[in-house]
Amino acid sequence: MTDTPVSVVVVDDEGLVRSGIALVLGASPGITVLAAVASPVAVETVRELAPDVVLLDIRMPEPDGLTILSELMDDAAPPVVAMLTTFDTDDQVLEALHRGASGFLLKDTDPEQLARHVLTLAAGGVVLAPGLRRERLFRSAEDEAQVAVVARLSERETVVLRALARGLSNTEIGTECGLTLGTVKDTVSSVVAALGVGSRVEAAIVADRAGLVPRP
Repeated sequence: MTDTPVSVVVVDDEGLVRSGIALVLGASPGITVLAAVASPVAVETVRELAPDVVLLDIRMPEPDGLTILSELMDDAAPPVVAMLTTFDTDDQVLEALHRGASGFLLKDTDPEQLARHVLTLAAGGVVLAPGLRRERLFRSAEDEAQVAVVARLSERETVVLRALARGLSNTEIGTECGLTLGTVKDTVSSVVAALGVGSRVEAAIVADRAGLVPRP
């Protein structure tokens, strides 16, 4: 990563929530909050400001978070989007991941952790926030067959998948595993294809269910 601050737009229909998140992130080194807005102007604001990361409430009046997410993902160069949720049983999380979200966060995430998560997202990492009841999410996936595939991955693929599921970016995986960036990218692509998922985020979910990531 460069010394350029990570730019963020916060989208939430509750003014107190979005202001609080913006305040926390704005005080964090390496992060600049460009705007904190409600859903009606979210897509327009994101397209105008082109932030690195968008934190998007999943449950809002029209347009809701999933609708906004789909519109943003249709852009030629979409931002990284993480969904915000209040409850640990949100049944829309999996749908958001399928539509291109790079992770999900609870709104009451510790301020320091929230800043770290944003930096991880900007670096290309995956954020599956601790505290959510992931078993609901896993049971929604085509998980049994996918978990079985994990056991058949090569040693390198398993190491890379484990690192990916911990939220590491490709660069961080390469540094930790002693691999070139090109090799990491190729390995992530082969893992995603082998698991039959659509993204590294969904691959991380499978890895978690397969027991590759220690639970806190």
